Amino acid sequence: MEMFRVLQPGAFTTIQDQGRYGYQQFGIPVSGALDRFAFRVANMLVGNPETAAVLECAFLGPRLEVLSEGAVAVTGADMPALVNGQVRDPWQAFVVKQGDMISFKPAQRGVRAYLAAAGGIDAPEVMGSRSTFVGAKIGGLDGRALVKGDVVPRGPVNHSYVARSLPEEFKPLLESKITLRAMPGPQYDYFDEGLQIFFNTEFEVTSQADRMGYRLKGPLIPLKQGMPKTIISEPSVPGAVQVPPDGQPIIKLVELTVGGYAKIGAVITPDLDLVAQARPGDQIRFAPVSLEEAHRAYFEYQEKLNRIKKVLGN
Repeated sequence: MEMFRVLQPGAFTTIQDQGRYGYQQFGIPVSGALDRFAFRVANMLVGNPETAAVLECAFLGPRLEVLSEGAVAVTGADMPALVNGQVRDPWQAFVVKQGDMISFKPAQRGVRAYLAAAGGIDAPEVMGSRSTFVGAKIGGLDGRALVKGDVVPRGPVNHSYVARSLPEEFKPLLESKITLRAMPGPQYDYFDEGLQIFFNTEFEVTSQADRMGYRLKGPLIPLKQGMPKTIISEPSVPGAVQVPPDGQPIIKLVELTVGGYAKIGAVITPDLDLVAQARPGDQIRFAPVSLEEAHRAYFEYQEKLNRIKKVLGN
């Protein structure tokens, strides 16, 4: 069923779901929604499976004509959504009708907002996922960001509308000073003084920040004397923090599979949502955690989502 017609595509709007797993060995990255918490909650609010495809909107969302009645929800960045010019509250489900116009104001805090529609966005699956990977032109609509004139379909809706709203206690705070919990990376022994700098100083998010990774600016992170400036390229995961020859760290995200620079650390999974919402100019610090602490944080993250699911009656 046709759900939206794109009147204006926004800054960079793509179809994303939980990601494309099992193909990294062929150079196909996971892709998927960057802010997993906002993505999953958006789907919960409209009664979808948590893995259903949504629209991920960066900095400025699209202008859409509604083609069929349905429930929608907007989560993530503070990017006010309007229906026929009237602002609608984020983090709650509401009904739109045929002929309505959905638009967005520019993000005031954070970067990425998620628009979920009951039934899920129904793009063709490629390798088990609807996620758009623009670099290889796969997934989504023709492997690209939305453009003017696109018609966005949705899947069938097998449930009635329920007015759901996320309680205030669960809403994430979007701040300009961010602390990311990180474990030492696989090449942490390439650094001595560099480790102290990495875990004890502040870095700034640069304008080179996208779905591939975030380049940071701050004090130079030196390698140990005699260590090579590059390594043989090896598999990498979202959250890995590389240090290239210029000594400025890069947080790798969901659209890379390998890297050839020493990895000084790895941001834990729950904190990648914070990276997804970090804006150029925001300040980042890295806080060291043990493997046990990382496991505990992930367990608590999942438990929070489970509590939300129960509260929303999913």
